[in-house]
Amino acid sequence: MTLLRRIKTSVLAVALVVAPSAMAQDVVKVGLITSLTGPFAEFGQQMQAGVKAYQAMHGDTVAGKRVEVIFRDTGGANPEVAKRHAQELFVREKVDFLAGFAFTPSALAAAPIATQAKIPMVVMNAAGENLPSRSPYMIRVAFEVASTVPPIAKWAYREGARTAYVIAADYAPGLDAEKAFIKAFEAEGGKIIGTVRTPIVTVDFSPYIMRIKDAKPDVIFAFVNGGDVAPALLREYRTRNLEADGIKLIGTGDIVDEPIVNVIGQNGVGVVTVYPYSMHHDSELNRRFVAEFLKLREKNARPAIMAVAAYDGMAAIYKALEKTQGDTDGAKLMEAFKGMEFESPRGQIRIDPETRDVIHNQYIRRFDKVDDVFVNVEFETFKAGE
Repeated sequence: MTLLRRIKTSVLAVALVVAPSAMAQDVVKVGLITSLTGPFAEFGQQMQAGVKAYQAMHGDTVAGKRVEVIFRDTGGANPEVAKRHAQELFVREKVDFLAGFAFTPSALAAAPIATQAKIPMVVMNAAGENLPSRSPYMIRVAFEVASTVPPIAKWAYREGARTAYVIAADYAPGLDAEKAFIKAFEAEGGKIIGTVRTPIVTVDFSPYIMRIKDAKPDVIFAFVNGGDVAPALLREYRTRNLEADGIKLIGTGDIVDEPIVNVIGQNGVGVVTVYPYSMHHDSELNRRFVAEFLKLREKNARPAIMAVAAYDGMAAIYKALEKTQGDTDGAKLMEAFKGMEFESPRGQIRIDPETRDVIHNQYIRRFDKVDDVFVNVEFETFKAGE
């Protein structure tokens, strides 16, 4: 082999080694862990649509790099599966971000992986109290149950409720909701006359509702998940005719989650909830977001907070990469997240620089039928921090 040919061969070999590496550097990978199958498959499908809506509206490149999202399915609230996915996404896929997390136990299981790997973890639904404190590499763009609940307690007391009964799903966010409501309602001067905790996937609420009916509170405060669970609760509430006994049902938006409003139907009319988002939030960005979401899903689908938080999670990732000019160093990205503020389909949001949690408005909404469509109508706003 001539000297010139050996040089050419060596250059080609180096190019073959370097080219994939250079190409890899032009791709930012987001590993999104969520529930795509099982009883909470809608959670993951909402997140997928939120991610795709953001990229449809803003493109798939930022700071000169293409953003690739890799989805992994936990099949429900399975923390061990979430942890395994987080490990595999980091080790095998070399992701630059972890994201998603439909349930708090899943986020808690993955938090040590983010800490050890020093990669940002963007929580898009898990709502447990003080969750970002579990890793210095975690931010949350969804919401926290503990800070969502107090406005509905204040509103209920102001509207004349003096006694309340609390029904909550028996897992971390449910316990946070129970504690937050009791604290806020008692601070207003109200009295809690009973509490009950239910299995996370139960659809038999008859023994609980009968107990509450006998207690005769002014209001029931409820925190249960969507899927088949919340419709079962509202159905039992109507069947036992508690409203005729003067017992009003209030809760977080989970009990009238957007994807299940048509399943709830007439059973939900009049129920008042608090949440950071409704599909019918009045803003131009939200109208654009909803239109994009509907292109991605069937025409009867409805975006929920999970889709919005996935959209916002992508917005935060893009904005952080803009600030670092495409640098995916974990520490630099975390600094870029702190104090970040931007418009969301739910309104203006901000990432608190100290807690790394989202700051946003809470809306009091009434479930109603408007123009033959079931909707959660926002009628009062509690500004962030109120």
